[in-house]
Amino acid sequence: MKILLTGATGYIGKRLLPVLLEKGHEVICCIRDHKRFPSEGIFQHPKISIFEVDFLKDVLVSDVIKDIDVAYYLIHSMSTDSSDFSKLESVSANNFIRLVQQTSVKQIIYLGGITNEEILSRHLASRKNVERILRDGGIPLTAIKAGIIVGSGSASFEIIRDLVEKFPIMIAPKWLSTKCQPVAIRNVLEYLSGVLLKPETYNQSFDIGGPGVLTYKEMLLQFAKVRGLKRHIFTVPIMTPRFSSYWLYFVTSTSYNLAVNLVDSMKVEVVAKDNQLEKMLDIQPITYKKAVKLAFQKIIQNNVLSSWKDSQVSSYVENHLLEHINVPTFGCFFDKREKQITTNIDQVIENIWSIGGERGWYYGDWLWKLRGFISKLQGGVGLRRGRTNVHTINTGDALDFWRVLAADKPNKRLLLYAEMKLPGEAWLEFRIVKKDDQYYLHQTATFRPKGLAGRLYWYSVLPFHFFVFEGMAGNVVRYKRK
Repeated sequence: MKILLTGATGYIGKRLLPVLLEKGHEVICCIRDHKRFPSEGIFQHPKISIFEVDFLKDVLVSDVIKDIDVAYYLIHSMSTDSSDFSKLESVSANNFIRLVQQTSVKQIIYLGGITNEEILSRHLASRKNVERILRDGGIPLTAIKAGIIVGSGSASFEIIRDLVEKFPIMIAPKWLSTKCQPVAIRNVLEYLSGVLLKPETYNQSFDIGGPGVLTYKEMLLQFAKVRGLKRHIFTVPIMTPRFSSYWLYFVTSTSYNLAVNLVDSMKVEVVAKDNQLEKMLDIQPITYKKAVKLAFQKIIQNNVLSSWKDSQVSSYVENHLLEHINVPTFGCFFDKREKQITTNIDQVIENIWSIGGERGWYYGDWLWKLRGFISKLQGGVGLRRGRTNVHTINTGDALDFWRVLAADKPNKRLLLYAEMKLPGEAWLEFRIVKKDDQYYLHQTATFRPKGLAGRLYWYSVLPFHFFVFEGMAGNVVRYKRK
């Protein structure tokens, strides 16, 4: 079977891809930029091909996809920087429909949100509108609608993890009493793959959920119990939606845009109707506690395949992130360091590819944390995002308050772009070069200021750069894993 997979680098898409390949299907992955696609492991499977497409623009059909059998629609803009993500989702869905209408596709499979309440959040209303657009396209649609998805790397899981593991006592908003029906990521993948070309699911909409209905407070407490932690949660009615968003933003790794949309959605109950699909596909629903345990097994094994924060690159609309891959030289300030590599070069490459997250930045970690905290106060992403995998980096991944623009291991080059709040733009590049039969580390920090504020900023942090960047470069070539 030939399958078109949109959102292939997103949280769900990266999880679904191996499942489809294991079933023997040929998968065409829709990617905004081919450089964004991982270059290691299963992502180099011979049955994978790439279709470069931006669904926010008019799309031309290609011979590559004309003979597809099924198309998955997994595009989501909830964490976008745009204030009108619903408009973006409509544009994307309409362009997708116009594209697949020119193919031999027999079924569209869509993952949306549970929308059973009369009053919906902006996010859930947008999800419902996308379903309508896809249904009106004239191609048999199977809509699978979920609430909270529980799995390593999911936004909901990571936010709950942040709250439970950091705060023994929580003073929380009243929406923690809202009911929801969490579903394990493993079950979601079973549903998504199980409905492939099943005529009985055509033009049908199915709610999916786990075996229990819980409040958000109960989810936090059960999570704590699984982790062997004792937690106390007190809800107060005085938190406004704006204050609740700030609360969620500052105490977790989420972005402010995502926090606003989450708070908006958490006031709406997302409880599934009778799940006919569970019986139809003979799926055994996983309990919330077991889903949490399974997620931690992945984390402990350092086997987290995808994370919500890595897929945010698809949310760049006006400012395409990968356009920054060519580091500018005109009108920029630079901090350049060169260090001779006298140790094993493979160790140095491993050091570069393991930077950030729990390992840190090799020098002055408290200064990096302070910079992340300042960025958070300014509305930036802060330093809490960490990294998805301890040793693996792919183009487009989040890395603390950076975004990976290039992770070219064969050419020994790692390029990062700053997503912190700055009066300008910043890049950090690590490159290993060979000259006169000797290897050297070239570490370059580039800053392109915006106006006088940008220039004043550069000169104000210049004294710290000398110690931080010099110490970091030196330790990158000397560090040996314990």
